[in-house]
Amino acid sequence: MRLLALETSCDETSVAVVQDGCVRASVVASQIQLHAEYGGVVPELATREHLRNLLPLANAALRQAGAVAQDLEAVAATRGPGLPSALLVGLRAAQALAFSLRRPFLGVHHHQAHLYSPWITGQPPRADFARFEPNVSLIVSGGHTLLVWVQGELQHRVLGSTVDDAAGECFDKTAKLMGLPYPGGPELDRLAEGGNPAAYAFPRPMLEQDHDDFSFSGLKTAVRYFLRDHPAVLEAEATRRDLCASVQAALVEVLVGKTLRAARRLGVRCVTASGGVTCNRALRRALAVACDQAGLTLRLAPPALCTDNAAMVGILAERKLARGAPRTPWDAEVEPNWDWADV
Repeated sequence: MRLLALETSCDETSVAVVQDGCVRASVVASQIQLHAEYGGVVPELATREHLRNLLPLANAALRQAGAVAQDLEAVAATRGPGLPSALLVGLRAAQALAFSLRRPFLGVHHHQAHLYSPWITGQPPRADFARFEPNVSLIVSGGHTLLVWVQGELQHRVLGSTVDDAAGECFDKTAKLMGLPYPGGPELDRLAEGGNPAAYAFPRPMLEQDHDDFSFSGLKTAVRYFLRDHPAVLEAEATRRDLCASVQAALVEVLVGKTLRAARRLGVRCVTASGGVTCNRALRRALAVACDQAGLTLRLAPPALCTDNAAMVGILAERKLARGAPRTPWDAEVEPNWDWADV
């Protein structure tokens, strides 16, 4: 099956062509520079950029794949969750294309696409579902932190999620408190590489509580008060690096600790991780060490597939359509707060 997929859930416009489990083309236009002066994503600006970028990217993806629109056998797009106006650009474009070609259309759940991105490997990227095994999956991004029990292919249950600030939001907001440039998470990661993670003690929210939910608002608040009481920490490069490393250590310890605890409780032998925050080097290292010590297999989404992209949307859509998933109507609406229970 040759399928075109669109992703416009937030601030990256992406188009991909997948065929028989292989990503034949994948293009992404980032909006980081556009939103940098505002310190965060402005929905109206993001939507305008999606409108500007989508058609050129679609044409580029088709050229890269050596295909034309008439060659497509199906079309997919992210339907939710995400920014309503941003989602609408990709969804309506995909629906219009599917309608004009009289091809099947599938609206894909954004988190579910992340869930299966660790199984896309190689160059060119290809779905590796032949080696699929039950796993506990950590999905961690700017807006969401989730633990999911994947009992089988396309069979999964959410174990826990964030009750307030997601991990990526905590990374970005604490970085902003330190005066780091947008996006703050990658910059905090860079500075933390040369710091002492034990220099300052910060809370590990909900780490010891007997459930799988996450909360990072308390950590963000702790950093705010710490900076209020110790402003000199930001004046020297060494202490700034120590602060970044200490904040990062607290976040990573919670993410890794709760993930491994869920895996042990459920008796799975595999852990996966995906989402934008999975690009964080300390998190990748800590997951690798913890899984090695526990005798678990670890599958991490490649960095290029951690951030929002249409390749993961296309791979999942192709797999679901091949297994007889119901098609999404050509006039279906976006689902900005799409609940996993409805997928």
